[in-house]
Amino acid sequence: MRSNLEHLKIEIKWGIAFAAMGLFWMWLEKLVGLHGDHIEWHAIYSSFFAISAIAVYVFGLLDKRKNYYDGVMTYKQGFITGLKITAIVTLLSPLTQYITSTLITPEYFPKAIEYAVAKGEMTQDAAENYFSLKNYLMQSLIGAAIMGILTSAIVAVFTKRKGSIR
Repeated sequence: MRSNLEHLKIEIKWGIAFAAMGLFWMWLEKLVGLHGDHIEWHAIYSSFFAISAIAVYVFGLLDKRKNYYDGVMTYKQGFITGLKITAIVTLLSPLTQYITSTLITPEYFPKAIEYAVAKGEMTQDAAENYFSLKNYLMQSLIGAAIMGILTSAIVAVFTKRKGSIR
């Protein structure tokens, strides 16, 4: 029988990898100007993060299948593995959002507010409420949980593998 920590070692590794990748992605967005001079393209290009996010789940479930389940994994085992990765990602999301908003790109909220108001998409008050650390912390928690559950459900379909018949 394996200990609880050993049971979660793979999920913790991939949850941390997801968080690190998210921070790196935010740094790249800032570097190419999506949080400043090219903020009008932010919504479009930030959606490409989904490719990296899905890849982390695929690699995580494949790692679990190979190194924990000896190459055989049911849909349920894969889905539960994905849910555990999601729990780690969700727990880390307030920290990564805080790091993003205060260290990596503290100018994002003022620029986003300015852009949304100038384009007539929001009033000043609405933009200030939406583009705030408090709101983004809440969005990161909810978004990580919902998207993680959906991703886990889908990726588990493609990473399951039956054992050989002897």
